[in-house]
Formats: sequence, C-alpha cells, structure tokens
Amino acid sequence: MKTLIVYFSLNGNTETVVNAVAPALGADVLKLVPEKVYPDKGFKKFLVGGGDVVTKRRPKLEPYSADLSRFDRIVFASPVWASNFTPPVGTFIEENRGALQGKRFACVFCHAGGGTEKAISRLKAALGVDAFDAELSLIDPKTRPNEENEKLTADFCAALA
Repeated sequence: MKTLIVYFSLNGNTETVVNAVAPALGADVLKLVPEKVYPDKGFKKFLVGGGDVVTKRRPKLEPYSADLSRFDRIVFASPVWASNFTPPVGTFIEENRGALQGKRFACVFCHAGGGTEKAISRLKAALGVDAFDAELSLIDPKTRPNEENEKLTADFCAALA
C-alpha cells in the first residue's frame, strides 16, 4: 500500500516522529508550511494557534505538490492544539477533499499532555471516516524521548505494515 504522510510541525515534535515513521513505512512525506508563520513560543503561540483552531481559520499554505491519486493511504501528523488538529491540516483537507475520497487514513498526534482523543475524533469527522488504520499519540517525542514513545511508534508502524 503506497502511503503519504501529510504533516505540520511547529516545534519539531511532529517532524521528529514523521522522520522516524516515514522510512519504516516506505512513505512519501509532504510538509505543510503556512504562508504566515505561527509564533512558536510564549503566550502568542497559544493565543494565535488556539485562536485559529477555535475560529476555524484556515491559513493559506505555501505551494505544495501532491498527486494524491498515487497513494492508497494518507497519514496525517499534527500537534494537538486546543484538543484539535492544526489549522494547516484543516486547510489541506479542505483543498483536497475530492482527492481524499476512497483513501485509507491513519493519524499521528503529538501533545504536551492531553486533548488527543478529541483531536482524533475531530479529524475523523473532517475526513468523514469512522476509524483509522492506526493511531499514534505521543507526549513531546522530541523534547522528552523515551522507550515508551519508541515502542508506541514501532507498534504504529507494524499496524500499517
């Protein structure tokens, strides 16, 4: 099964996981980059990012190229913001809704301690699916690497193999 990982990463946690998962799955990778950069620290980080989630703002993305017809499965990877997936992922879904029909999906979420259950549920709703092929939730994998995160990541990859 040909897999594409579509991700957004603000502080590198999600990117760290994507860099571990992509080779294990033999997946192609598409990094989403908003035209306007999100603040990455301090109160503004939470105010701007969380505000975009709550208001359902969809930022413009830098141009990207993805022939989704080449892929059977899409893995969405995102930090959890306000118990949701990030706005750049939402933009990608809206821009590619038709091309995502009939695909299989999996998800990776990185967080500092919560909100993943709701984020998974909201991503399923946005994609119009009842279940994912696999789900991975990790607490700060870049800044707090540990054996549990490694095991969960290996289990996720095995579930998609």
